[in-house]
Amino acid sequence: MAKPKAENDPEKRIEALKRHAEELCSGQMEVASLDDCSAETEEAFWKHVVDYEEAPWTTHCQQLETAGVSLPPPDSLKDEELTAKLWEVIQKLALLHVVIEQTDHLSDRELYAHLWTDSLREETKALALAANSAYHIQLLGGCSEEDIELHMKHYADEENRRHWLEQFPDYEMLAHEDPPFAREERLPRSEY
Repeated sequence: MAKPKAENDPEKRIEALKRHAEELCSGQMEVASLDDCSAETEEAFWKHVVDYEEAPWTTHCQQLETAGVSLPPPDSLKDEELTAKLWEVIQKLALLHVVIEQTDHLSDRELYAHLWTDSLREETKALALAANSAYHIQLLGGCSEEDIELHMKHYADEENRRHWLEQFPDYEMLAHEDPPFAREERLPRSEY
């Protein structure tokens, strides 16, 4: 009986992907088999690792500009222009599978300025995302004291606030306040 070709043998494809991933990572990655998953899942995992390592770096700013969205400096825009530009950016990011979260503590100008100076300029891999996936920009995801305070004050529900105090009993929890702006319910969400 003839041996199956590598392209018809999932184990050989997986081994080839693992070797390629290890080469791309310059030996800085420990390549091992994934326990308790199907060959199909393991192959998809290693394919994603290879795709990630081979993808060039970009920024969301570059992706927006490539998509035809101009990004003028915040100070160059009047309030009405800035709000329109902010929503153009938000909608185009959604088409690129990028969603923004936890924004209601910022005015339109503060949010656009933050995106323009910070979040949109962070490097990311230029990967084609699956229809059911998204890149999340969480404005309070840095775990700084200020981020935690704002999250607990404006976004955390009572259960999360109680759980936080169980973990950190000395934390000085501020009283809940509704955030000063109501944008969150209008923001695009990921499909999953």
